[in-house]
Amino acid sequence: MYLATTGRRPDAPSRPAGVGRRVPGTVIALGAVSLVTDVSSEMVTAVLPLYLVLGLGLSPLQFGFLDGLFNGATALVRLLGGRLADRGGGRHRTVAGVGYLLSALSRLGLLLAGGAAGGIAAALAADRLGKGVRTAPRDALISLSAPPEALGRAFGVHRAMDTTGALLGPLVAFAVLWATADAYDAVFVVSFAIGLLGVLVLMLYVPAGAGIPPGAAAPAVERKPAVEPRPAREKTRALADPVFRRVVTAAALLGAATIGDSFLYLLLQRGLDLSPLLFPLLPLGAAACYLLLAVPAGRIADRTGRRTPFLCGHGALLAAYLTLLAPPVWPTAVLTLVLLGVFYAATDGVLMALAGPVLPSEGRAGGLAVLQTGQALARLVGAAGFGAAWTWWGPRPALAVAAVALAAALAAAGRILPTREAS
Repeated sequence: MYLATTGRRPDAPSRPAGVGRRVPGTVIALGAVSLVTDVSSEMVTAVLPLYLVLGLGLSPLQFGFLDGLFNGATALVRLLGGRLADRGGGRHRTVAGVGYLLSALSRLGLLLAGGAAGGIAAALAADRLGKGVRTAPRDALISLSAPPEALGRAFGVHRAMDTTGALLGPLVAFAVLWATADAYDAVFVVSFAIGLLGVLVLMLYVPAGAGIPPGAAAPAVERKPAVEPRPAREKTRALADPVFRRVVTAAALLGAATIGDSFLYLLLQRGLDLSPLLFPLLPLGAAACYLLLAVPAGRIADRTGRRTPFLCGHGALLAAYLTLLAPPVWPTAVLTLVLLGVFYAATDGVLMALAGPVLPSEGRAGGLAVLQTGQALARLVGAAGFGAAWTWWGPRPALAVAAVALAAALAAAGRILPTREAS
């Protein structure tokens, strides 16, 4: 059993020269939706650490739990979103649209919560519920819209457009704070309006029937007929596939050793004694690097196999942790942001391109939801653990422990991930 990630099906009709190199229109449309939505979400993400830690006085431990909630405590909803999208073909766009709308409405929750920790936690949970609902159907749409041999590039194009929004989001937040004399409420209002625009783009430009698995077409993955075909119901049980289980296990191990971007930015801000007004600009360095490298990383993964770029990306994250342990000066800060951008370019879309072809089309959204859930729960553990270590030991000892944990997880993942990819 093996991953077919680069080759074209033997029974697929021949294409004219150059046609297979075009990114499908559905991928471009979804990229536009993600671009607009990321402007909205990154506006909030850029100011959230300051708002919670410096503005409301939360401890690093409290922020660690909230950050973990913001990034990973939506496991059941991710699974539900994937399952709903797979049932009754054609629901991918509808389910994703519900998720995008819920995230937009969560900005109003932050506005109404004031300084109440419970209200803030509820608003963050609503945002992550929306992200959990939409992510698997969206990635399944991309995976089902592009040929298997071009999935790396398709995800790279989508992630590049998504990251353009991430790049613009902090700039918009910076402009709003500057124009309103640090009024966080204004950031939340503008973010809400932009989020609604993303929902509108999805409904107008992503085809309603996108994501319906072709009933008569051959499956996107060809497997060696070493075993009897599984019953149709079992095809939707992603973890029944031993190759997919190995991908999930490796991703979860690495996720548990990931401390979260917000902590990295807080470490940089404290080390450089950076003005709170300039804090929202820190993510721009990582986002710019991610934007430049997402498509090249996807194309390299298509040509060389997706396992190696995925592992190398986590190696770049490890290098970022080690760089932060050096004396806090601007050159090391810039290097840290560049390495963080390399990490996302080599892992985010590449992981989806690695896992997508091993899943049957009729269960792809649910399978990707399982993978994303495992990774999200692991990152919840990592964020909470690092917040606790920072509170008890201080930032530098906590970061050193995180670096050791990531090195161990990287070594383990190198042994667990499938080593064979074939056309």
